[in-house]
Amino acid sequence: MAELFGYTACRQLLQMLVSIIFFHISEYILALVIHGKSNVSLKSLLISKHYLLAMICSLIEYLIEIYFFPGLKEYWWISNLGLAMVVLGEIIRKFAIVTAGRAFTHLIKVYHEENHQLVTNGIYRFVRHPGYCGFFIWSIGTQIMLCNPISTIGFAVVVWKFFSRRIPYEEFFLKQFFGSEYEDYMRKVPSGIPLVR
Repeated sequence: MAELFGYTACRQLLQMLVSIIFFHISEYILALVIHGKSNVSLKSLLISKHYLLAMICSLIEYLIEIYFFPGLKEYWWISNLGLAMVVLGEIIRKFAIVTAGRAFTHLIKVYHEENHQLVTNGIYRFVRHPGYCGFFIWSIGTQIMLCNPISTIGFAVVVWKFFSRRIPYEEFFLKQFFGSEYEDYMRKVPSGIPLVR
């Protein structure tokens, strides 16, 4: 029982809590700054039932493993790699939001707005969907940081499946909005999610 209140658990769970709070609060603040208060709702915090369920499952896994297999959580090089992934994913995603400015939204645009421009500069020169790439890295990093083997695989599969469906759906509309300019961009720049063209 001492493992639940020991240094390892306190450090890893505190890092997780800070990572989650920073991610969601910074998303909300950036949405407020970029889109204005009248265009932002609590949905900009990006917290859904599925997300909460995933985080609860990862916490349950963590508590079970630290109680029954405390040595599993003591691989600091793995935990620190996860922390580095969390920071890297956060940086990539926030660069994407700031670079895209008003073109970045949490909901897929299905109608072309007059001021909607194709963003291909900054981080978008290297990755077509850096916001998705950043979240993919961040979400898997949270589980590696906790040394959660089951949730690491689960998060990787679920988040990959989500983006493997979302990217083609979003790009259907982007091709309609920007035509050959977007198709050329697609050919030159990777999506940012492994195995998703």
